[in-house]
This record gives sequence, C-alpha cells and structure tokens, in this order.
Amino acid sequence: MLTAKAAMHRWRLIGFLYVSALLFVLFQGGKTSFMLFCIFNVLLIYLVFGRWSGIAKVSGERRLHNGASSLTEQALVAGTRLEVNIDVQIPGVWPIPYVLVRDRLVGQNGSVIPFEASFVPNYRRAGNVTYMTPPLERGVYHFEATECSTRDIFGLFEHTGAFSSSVPFSVYPRTAPIRNWQQLKRGSKGPYSTSASRQSAKETTQINGVREYIYGDRLSRIHWNATAKTGQWKSKEFERESLPRTIVMLDRYSGAYANKEQFELAVSTAASLLEFGFRRSTAVGLISVGSKSEGYAPQSSAEQRELMMKHLVRVQADGDQPLYRALRQSGALAAAGTFVIIVSPQPGEDTIRAMEWMNRTGVVPLLIHLKQAEAGAQGKVSDIRSGEWLRLLRRSGFAVYGISSLQELPDVLEGGRV
Repeated sequence: MLTAKAAMHRWRLIGFLYVSALLFVLFQGGKTSFMLFCIFNVLLIYLVFGRWSGIAKVSGERRLHNGASSLTEQALVAGTRLEVNIDVQIPGVWPIPYVLVRDRLVGQNGSVIPFEASFVPNYRRAGNVTYMTPPLERGVYHFEATECSTRDIFGLFEHTGAFSSSVPFSVYPRTAPIRNWQQLKRGSKGPYSTSASRQSAKETTQINGVREYIYGDRLSRIHWNATAKTGQWKSKEFERESLPRTIVMLDRYSGAYANKEQFELAVSTAASLLEFGFRRSTAVGLISVGSKSEGYAPQSSAEQRELMMKHLVRVQADGDQPLYRALRQSGALAAAGTFVIIVSPQPGEDTIRAMEWMNRTGVVPLLIHLKQAEAGAQGKVSDIRSGEWLRLLRRSGFAVYGISSLQELPDVLEGGRV
C-alpha cells in the first residue's frame, strides 16, 4: 500500500516535470514542445481526476456458503471450509483498470486470516471475487471491513475505499453420532448406582414428533410422510415415561491437557453427549469447571441446547486448579440422583478423589477419560500406571470409559467397553 510520504514524493516529481515542460514551451517554442506540454496536461488531468474515481464510495455485499448451500444460520462445524463470495459495486464513470480486494477474517482468540483477490470491473462498474477459507477451528468469527483499492494505469497512485458487510458466525465443535448408551438405562440398577434411584426414559407408543434419521433406526420408526415432504430421511419420536436427569461436566484445567487437540477432543465429547441427550428428549445439563464454574440446569428445551452449545463454542482451557479442588470450591453443582458424566484427561489420585466426593454427594458419577496417544517404552510405562488407578475406580463400582479420539466415542459407549 502506498504511504502518504511516498505519494508526496511522486507528486513533487510530477510537479517538477510539469514546470520543466512549461519552461520548455516558453523558452524553446515549436510544435514538439507544445505537443509534449499538451500530452503532459492530459496525463496530469487523468492522474488528478483518478482521486474521484468512485472507489472511495465503494459498496458491496458478502455471502457465505457452506458447500453448495448458503449459510443461513451462521453456523459451521469445526474442520469445514467456508466459501466467501463478495459482490462489489463502484459508483461513478471514471475508468478503473482493476480493483484489488483485501479481506480479513478474525477469530475470537485474535487470530487473523487475510485474503486478497482482484477483478476487472465490467461495464456496470461491478465485479465479484470468490475464495475459500482454510479449515476453521471451533470459535466465533467475524470479518473486518473489506478494503478495495485501485491504481492508475501508470501504477503511480493508489486510491482506496472500504465497506462493511459482516455478520458474526459460530463454528461449533465436532460431534460424533451416538445411537444408544445402555449405561444410562442400567445405571440406577447396576453396580454404579448410589442411594438415589432413577428410571430410564422408556418410550411409549404415543408419537411426540419427528426427528432426524439416525443410522441404525428400524424401518418401523421411519416417518414416511415427513420423508416424502422434505426429501430427507425422518424418524418418529415417541413420548417417554420419565426423563433421567443427566449433566455433562467438562474439565477445563489447563495443566491436564497435553495440547490443544486434546482439549478440542474434550469439547467435542461433551457436545456429542449433549446432542445424544437432546435427540432422546432427555433432560441434559452442563457444568463447565474452569477459572469460573458455569452451570446449566438439566432441561430438554431447544433454548437450553442452544445456550450450552454457544458456551462450548467459546470455552477455553483456562482453569488453574485440578478437578477435585475446583469441585470442592464450587460446592454442590448437581442435585442428588443426577447422572454426572465427567469429561477429563486428569489421571491418578485427584480424579479418584473427585469421583468419590461426588458419589458422597448423592450423584451417580461416570468418567470419560481422554487418553493421550504415546509410543515406545514411555507409553508402556504410562499405560501400566494409568491401569492402576483405572482398576481401582472400577473395583469401587464406578463406570470409566477411555477414548483417544472422537471416532472411538460411539463404539466405546454403545459397545459398553469400559
């Protein structure tokens, strides 16, 4: 971009050449000097009037596309790419050789993704540019003002303008589809129960609505009328006799996560459990234990789901205390009789103390432990050490599930492997 100091130097050079051409006409005379002076005046007029080319009042519109469809809900899933289409309209009549478009996508953590493209305006002084973003991470994003610039045919001076056409959008965490989890059904009757007793949410024969088709649904569950109208597979949703109260607890202790990817796994695991609960019309809540403990009471409403998902979009590993100490300082976060699913990578005694303390408060704690993939002899030693505290938890009657990737979550929960 041309700086003001560089532009001043160029104008001084042009002024010097103009004075030289004028003196050449006055003292030399003749047709050659006069034609040279006329040509210089025409070029000078072109350079001066380029300032009013219309680029300063440029307007435009940005459209976002997720694949082949428009992004109407300003929502994406982590890992997907966003197609950005910018329409630009330049007022005025002064000729413009080309327009350079600069765009900047800003994330919630301050990261900036710059984009740059150019186009040649058509006879209506309009143009269009399209580009693809890299795979986006979880978070909230917004676009800064789009800057448009052009230069004269000599490349001496740059004229700029900008317009704003941005709506913030959210990139939601990845989720894994969980079809069924028998642990929630037998938890109140099996070895993992406490003094509280909760019945599973058994389905009745009364239809309560229509939901998205989940792979593995029986043909008898398919809602054929809704499928024919929408063109997408739909399944029947039945009323339930009772709704088990379930809370997902996300551990945000920064010292427990080996890297950023492991925390993203924790957030995706929590989001997958919430989605599973809402698909089954279960009262699901969320407790986020970090620098500030935040809680959402178990409900099955769409508004509650949206609040919890928005929290997971913005949440960061900002906790400064281990799980047990953070739970003790937070006090009673869940009512007695509630299933509390802890998502944490913390191993050892601290996790055992947290599970035992929650058990004494009357809730039914379950642990989804996030394992870190390690190789070599060090990994074998780590597996032996981790096996000791995991076996101790299982002997005490607690359910423990271990995963190292999001793809493992459905198989581990549906298969009942602990």
